[in-house]
Amino acid sequence: MGSSSGKRIVVTGATGNCGTSVVKALGEDPSIASVLGIARRIPAWSPEKTEWAAADLSLDPGLEGYFEGADAVIHLAWKFQPTHEPAVTWRTNVLGSVRVFQAAAAAGVPVLVHASSVGAYSPGPKDHTVDETWPTHGWPEAGYCVEKAYLERVLDAFEPQHPGIRVVRMRPGFMFKKESASEQRRIFAGRFIPGALLRPGLLPAVPGIAGLRFQALHTDDAAQAYRLVLEREVRGPFNVAAEPPVDAKVLARLLDARVLRVPRTMARSILSAAWGMHLVPASPQLFDAVLQLPLMDCTRAHDELGWSARHTAVEAIEEFLLGLREGSGMDTEPLAGHKVG
Repeated sequence: MGSSSGKRIVVTGATGNCGTSVVKALGEDPSIASVLGIARRIPAWSPEKTEWAAADLSLDPGLEGYFEGADAVIHLAWKFQPTHEPAVTWRTNVLGSVRVFQAAAAAGVPVLVHASSVGAYSPGPKDHTVDETWPTHGWPEAGYCVEKAYLERVLDAFEPQHPGIRVVRMRPGFMFKKESASEQRRIFAGRFIPGALLRPGLLPAVPGIAGLRFQALHTDDAAQAYRLVLEREVRGPFNVAAEPPVDAKVLARLLDARVLRVPRTMARSILSAAWGMHLVPASPQLFDAVLQLPLMDCTRAHDELGWSARHTAVEAIEEFLLGLREGSGMDTEPLAGHKVG
């Protein structure tokens, strides 16, 4: 396993929102000797201590070779689109993840860190938090949640079959940073939604929808949690999110707008029509899921990892909104910046 001067870490999905922050955090850690970033396309970006490999996790026959000699594999690769073609995302997200788990076991990797999500959780409360024992059956109609929940079941079977592998499941809230703004606009809102509309004072109102209360954090803070699980002999799931929970009132303050109560059925009908006409990429089923997700208790991450968020959830979203207005991005294929409007 890693050299006498430090550990060797492999990161899949290394050029996306979370991947770029994780690679950067690992490169700054003196205990890490080298990082192998795996992505479908090799970027021009050259972070410290990092080498690149191009691979499609659902197709590449040589995954085991990338993992040999690694001290840990951090699996972040994920495809959010196309929501209209669930077989495509299932092939990459579920079958690709299973291949990563199997290759890590075959290569004798001692630590496997998997990017699960708050989206894996079953519907839960919005007025108090739940810990990592809350059921992870997802929202059954949203492809993203179904895939995250299915992989939780895969790991339930994987862990007793491979007791020598320390498996960690990270369950972050919604992750934002300035550089992810263009990518997340393309994934969820569409390529042509003008970021300039989100300048404070331009939007008259923010829709107040029952159940619209969620947790967020800065992606760089999530990356530190991923780094910390490599240092400590921990296993199992970790909730990771910043304070405070975000709702329509928080968003209205950020945008200098008022809250306009909108019936959930009306909001969903509008989104469903837009999605059906391919005007927005986010599905109405994902909208349903967001309104059902529980708030997470992050005590375990604080106590066992010594983790705490440096940014509030409001600061993370504020930075993201700035990125939307400026068309921010990075020199990787997923995070390419593009200003609209």
